[in-house]
Amino acid sequence: MTESAADPLAQEFVRFAVDAGVLRFGEFRTKAGRLSPYFFNAGLFDDGAKLGALGSFYARRLLRSGVEFDMLFGPAYKGITLVAALAIELARLGRNVPLAYNRKEAKDHGEGGVLVGAPVRGRVLIVDDVISAGTSVRESIALITAAGASPCGVALALDRQEKAVEAGRDADHSAVQYVTRELGLAVCAVATLSDLLQYLAPNPSLQAHAAAVQAYRDRYGV
Repeated sequence: MTESAADPLAQEFVRFAVDAGVLRFGEFRTKAGRLSPYFFNAGLFDDGAKLGALGSFYARRLLRSGVEFDMLFGPAYKGITLVAALAIELARLGRNVPLAYNRKEAKDHGEGGVLVGAPVRGRVLIVDDVISAGTSVRESIALITAAGASPCGVALALDRQEKAVEAGRDADHSAVQYVTRELGLAVCAVATLSDLLQYLAPNPSLQAHAAAVQAYRDRYGV
């Protein structure tokens, strides 16, 4: 099988994530208990310039994807800053859409409830960083449908393209594949593990990590 051509937007994003220290290499324990040679921590998009750039990557990928949506939803907590960054960039590009997010605990005073922001209506796009087990997506779907709206897709920064863990065992699908196949939602990722490997291969300063990342994908990838 021939290697697919590099995606310029994905390569630009991976370079940005590495330079920002958001995408790191070493040995990291994942939620699934695996030892991963890389780690993507969206919490390190921690200043205005980084968030502005991140919003631009999300917006460019989303507008090219063809996914149709009426509003944005960010699952607490990381999704709150991500959805705000995306909404601001979309507005700058001429597509002003409402946004909402949730609280982890219901508020019992003021406006109350767990949802904050615009009324949740129409086709709702969920904005998150990665999908590990699909838990936050399922929780978001429940909140969106309870409000009478329709979840239409998920926008991600990175698709790790690795097997999900179910009942303590490796599944034959990834969390993203579960979301698309079982939940019926479109998934739009700025970059994937394949894009990361394409970035590492020709980069002399990062080639030492390429073999470890490839071995991880060979073992856990889908």
